[in-house]
Amino acid sequence: MKGDKCEEPGPDSEPEGPQQPTEEEEALIEFHRSYRDLFEFFCNNTTIHGAIRLVCSQHNRMKTAFWAVLWLCTFGMMYWQFALLFEEYFSYPVSLNININSDKLVFPAVTVCTLNPYRYPQIKGELEELDHITEQTLYDLYKYNFNTTGTHPRGRRDLRDLWGPLLHPLQRLRDPASPPAARRARSHAASSMQDNNPQVNWKDWKIGFKLCNQNKSDCFYQTYSSGVDAVREWYRFHYINILSRLPNNFTSLEEDNKLGNFIFSCRFNQATCSQANYSHFHHPIYGNCYTFNSENNSNLWMSSMPGINNGLSLTLRTEQNDFIPLLSTVTGARVMVHGQGEPAFMDDGGFNLRPGIETSISMRKEALDRLGGDYGDCTKNGSDVQVKNLYNSKYTQQVCIHSCFQESMVKECGCAYIFYPRPDNVEYCDYRKHDSWGYCYYKLQDAFSSDRLGCFSKCRKPCSVTSYELSAGYSRWPSVTSQDWIFQMLSLQNNYTIKNKRNGVAKLNIFFKELNYKTNSESPSVTMVTLLSNLGSQWSLWFGSSVLSVVEMAEFIFDLMVITFLMLLRRFRSRYWSPGRGARGAQEVASTPASSLPSRFRPCPCSPSSSLPSSDASGTLAAPPPAYASLGPCPAPPSLAGASNSAFTVEEP
Repeated sequence: MKGDKCEEPGPDSEPEGPQQPTEEEEALIEFHRSYRDLFEFFCNNTTIHGAIRLVCSQHNRMKTAFWAVLWLCTFGMMYWQFALLFEEYFSYPVSLNININSDKLVFPAVTVCTLNPYRYPQIKGELEELDHITEQTLYDLYKYNFNTTGTHPRGRRDLRDLWGPLLHPLQRLRDPASPPAARRARSHAASSMQDNNPQVNWKDWKIGFKLCNQNKSDCFYQTYSSGVDAVREWYRFHYINILSRLPNNFTSLEEDNKLGNFIFSCRFNQATCSQANYSHFHHPIYGNCYTFNSENNSNLWMSSMPGINNGLSLTLRTEQNDFIPLLSTVTGARVMVHGQGEPAFMDDGGFNLRPGIETSISMRKEALDRLGGDYGDCTKNGSDVQVKNLYNSKYTQQVCIHSCFQESMVKECGCAYIFYPRPDNVEYCDYRKHDSWGYCYYKLQDAFSSDRLGCFSKCRKPCSVTSYELSAGYSRWPSVTSQDWIFQMLSLQNNYTIKNKRNGVAKLNIFFKELNYKTNSESPSVTMVTLLSNLGSQWSLWFGSSVLSVVEMAEFIFDLMVITFLMLLRRFRSRYWSPGRGARGAQEVASTPASSLPSRFRPCPCSPSSSLPSSDASGTLAAPPPAYASLGPCPAPPSLAGASNSAFTVEEP
């Protein structure tokens, strides 16, 4: 070995103890010689509870087996709990935090509509034509005659001969789902009637109109079981086509837009409203609409006190002049409360006001803040949504859904639906220009309702939403004792017709019930700090150790891998790198004269003056170890003399 001398112990010398490693023999990295040594060292020195019992009980195999099984089961249970904790963390759960705040509140936007679609002068003739054809259709189907224009009724001749055939006429259709037996029972009772004059209460008939594609290869009937629904939808379909013929730059009449024609009085926070507090637009079904306190206003209304006297109070005209009875079948007004910068979807969130009734609506604000990213599928401003916003407003889910349907309408039908904003360089649908748009629209509407268009999946929810919880109360207005002077004042100041009285007015109050508002915010249920805390709790529960114990376990696994690698490397080298080792190598070395060996492999004489007998040299020469390159030269110390031993050996370092 390194540092040994070529001297042999005398007969009286005592055997030396195991050599301690010197400074030259210490290495930077040391590993254990076997798995057993590594395991015993780990169990004796680790801070993990229970590991030392595997070594202390090695003389009792039953205890050793018991502690080994217990230790492995504990280890497995701990890592099973670890898996559950990581699964919970990567599922990204959220917690809902509810906070109650109190402060001055911005009053929401309020939109009020007349429920009176206007007869524009540019299309008044076409609407009158449609009314006359509808009158004749109702007479053909139900033997009912009424006059929608106020003129004298015409004769029983077919009015459609005056204007030519109407596209998509309303027809009665036999219901294929009706049982044949019931159909035959009714046919005998109605044998004296003409086929084009069925009774209204027939159960085996439906009302509808026919729609076909561009080349007439596919057609279907848009049918309704209710005659009222069928007539309204059929009239609405033709009304949309007529309305789409208005010029693009058309604006309704100035006198029709005046606030005083619809709203007799307006007060907010006990102050009179001005023209700067509202904006006007026209809805095809709900008529003239006015939005108060919208985002376009210079000064938004603020509510510093709750109560009916600190909100918005409106007195409305609900009489319907020159209205379209087949399009709007209700009277009163329609109102919707929404946030600033959001469009008023009167079909989705509005409600009607009754004439002769004072409606008081109390509000309570509620805000919701969602987490985006991995914790939820929401968008902050809609910039990452694949649907283009066709409204000049901030992003909402309804805005996105309506824009998505309009995009599909333009793509599939080649024209835009008149109820939604029109993209650039696209015309509104009119069967005079797009004869099959009705077929395409109803097919698309069916696909939209069943979400085959993918609009509901494309349009993600906004991360921040502000809503208003409404509750309404109703009372008769004006009262019996006060109605005379109120109607007299309205007639003198607002040209109100006294004969209409209660059926022509309504009152609306909107106010905050309280200034406390609720904020619902989402937060991560399991953060990285929570995960580490739970992992440490589980580790302490099952092993009673700390973070340093984890490092010890990592060191143990690393040493185990290194020992395994070294053992595999030694086996690989012994098999493939030195094929001449073994018995053949030993015989070759034994038969080689000592004088022909390299100087570093020659025996070291114990005395420089003594010579070894040749008879003993060949018999005592031993085979060198397998690694020839590892043998170093053996120095001949000058102090050796008179050695009686005639044999020498080549030792392995």
